[in-house]
Amino acid sequence: MTTTEAPQLPFDRPNVIDVAPLYAVLRREGPIVPVRTPVGDPAWLVTRHAQARSLFADPRLGRSHPAPEQAARVSEAAVLAGPTGTVETEKAEHDRMRRLLVPAFSAKRMRRLGDHVGELVDGCLDDLVAARETSPDGVADLHAHLAFPLPVLVICELLGVPFADRGYFSGLSERVATIRSGGDAETAMTEFRGYMGRLAAAKRETPGEDVVTDLVRAQAEDPGFGEAELTRLAAGLLFAGHETTVGRIDLGVLLLLTDTARRDAFVADVDGRLHGTVEEVLRMSAPGGLGLLRYAHTDIEAGDVTIRRGDAVMISTASANRDTEVFDDADAFDPTRRPNPHVSFGYGGHFCIGASLARTELATVFARLFRRLPGLRLAVAPEELDVRAEQVTGGVRALPVTW
Repeated sequence: MTTTEAPQLPFDRPNVIDVAPLYAVLRREGPIVPVRTPVGDPAWLVTRHAQARSLFADPRLGRSHPAPEQAARVSEAAVLAGPTGTVETEKAEHDRMRRLLVPAFSAKRMRRLGDHVGELVDGCLDDLVAARETSPDGVADLHAHLAFPLPVLVICELLGVPFADRGYFSGLSERVATIRSGGDAETAMTEFRGYMGRLAAAKRETPGEDVVTDLVRAQAEDPGFGEAELTRLAAGLLFAGHETTVGRIDLGVLLLLTDTARRDAFVADVDGRLHGTVEEVLRMSAPGGLGLLRYAHTDIEAGDVTIRRGDAVMISTASANRDTEVFDDADAFDPTRRPNPHVSFGYGGHFCIGASLARTELATVFARLFRRLPGLRLAVAPEELDVRAEQVTGGVRALPVTW
């Protein structure tokens, strides 16, 4: 593939809410275009919705690489650096992961979890209100008191991770997701997996009703499910289970607060607008700016390009979710949009296993937050927010609000 003058990811964006304008330009050029990764290696960028869905579901693409030592690298982060696993075992490991985890993250179980998530949200809101009452300027950090602790509380309960350890593993999460880490991300990932290994050992001694215990039991029944795979899977669940939802809560609140008419319309009809608002937040928010990484296991004819065996493919959900061929007035926030076939959770066999959990958390947060604090507003201009630009997962470090 040629990368002459190919643009380099991540693209400049005007603020943490809007996506990079270059995506619209590239969608006009073609559904699949050459780019360079943050470390300068060549890759294909998938810009349009139809091709994103098609390639998400294409078994000829995977997270592994047919010749890993030759693979294009994306970043120095440990969670989006290059290939993982092997071509020979990737499908079997993925099938085992889905078999183990689908029951724990099923939509039915998430609905049952809803009331408890509501209790956790109410506790976080109590803390947010108390923080404002004791603040000399009447400002509270919604990120610190709601967007961050709520997903951590939920994923800790599901996995069986001590909430008291949140400072430790959130620090590890930030380190493993640093785009230019100078090698520290891999060190942090080793620590992260060691932490999950110690937790698994504790569950062998004292089982619980949680996902890590489920993994330990599955390991006892399947000799092929080794310690390395268990700790990799457990660390991935803990990382993704809080990092991605934290960003969506922050950006969802921002999307509502940066347009007071939008906020007021939601407050006036929370029940009627809740589902559509959650789906639009999922479609329009793009905490990270890179996309999802795949490698071609064989040559693939896609659109008007040939993706060669071993080529890196970055599927941009942010760009696909703004495709005007699929979404009317794609840059507008429209909670009445029907249908809303966004690809924020992927598509096909690799559809995000935590989608129902994320939707449950977002719906509960937005409903309870704006019923309790209908006059919520930003305490700083959006451009003053501290953006986590160096993180694969993006987002903000603080979200000052008042009411």
